[in-house]
Amino acid sequence: MGPAYHRYSFTKGTEQEVDALIEMLELAPKARILDVGCGPGRHSISLAKRGFDVVGVDISETFVDEARSHDLSNARFEVGDARSMAFDSEFDAVISLCQGAFGLSGGDGAPAELPTRELDEAILEGVARSLKPGGKAAVSAFSSYFQVRYLEDSDTFDPGSGVNHELTEVRNEDGEAIPADLWTTCFTPREVRLLARIVGLMPLAVYGVTPGEYGPRPPALDRPEILLLAQRPHPAR
Repeated sequence: MGPAYHRYSFTKGTEQEVDALIEMLELAPKARILDVGCGPGRHSISLAKRGFDVVGVDISETFVDEARSHDLSNARFEVGDARSMAFDSEFDAVISLCQGAFGLSGGDGAPAELPTRELDEAILEGVARSLKPGGKAAVSAFSSYFQVRYLEDSDTFDPGSGVNHELTEVRNEDGEAIPADLWTTCFTPREVRLLARIVGLMPLAVYGVTPGEYGPRPPALDRPEILLLAQRPHPAR
């Protein structure tokens, strides 16, 4: 997709999302932020333009090249796998949004060559480890409730694994369409709270959100995503 990613409607609410995240995460000026599954860097770039120090990680070299093209001194982008990040206690905040990493690791219904659902836990472990003690994370996931309620003809939802298989297509800058299979793990609010606790994060809230409409609203059947806010606790003294 490359730069064509920015044409999709769900990318148009970036500034509103960043406004809400700054408030939710209580970001101090010049805070250091990690963006996991940053894609072409839409959240990272907005945060960097507001004076934050940002590191973005994505498995797609094409997306990382697109993010780097903005040439901001306080935004660094790396090609890397969200399931095996080596950061340790380095960031004031970590974000992973719009299924850029969390929720994209396949599942029981996906082909055998794709990783299993448990690797979403590895991503969240990396998020927790990357935070400084007291640091906060914001992680979005697709809502199982919404997916089942609005299941489309092109979707197949596996209730045993929570994985939705979608037959779709993506387009490049020239408008050329390529068929694509999307395997997205969906979650309930209870699941993301439990996963957070398993990896050592303290859940602070779970909100129901829509792209471009982030805010402290409860999860709802008609909101496509859930947003986990969690904190890495300080060590016990």
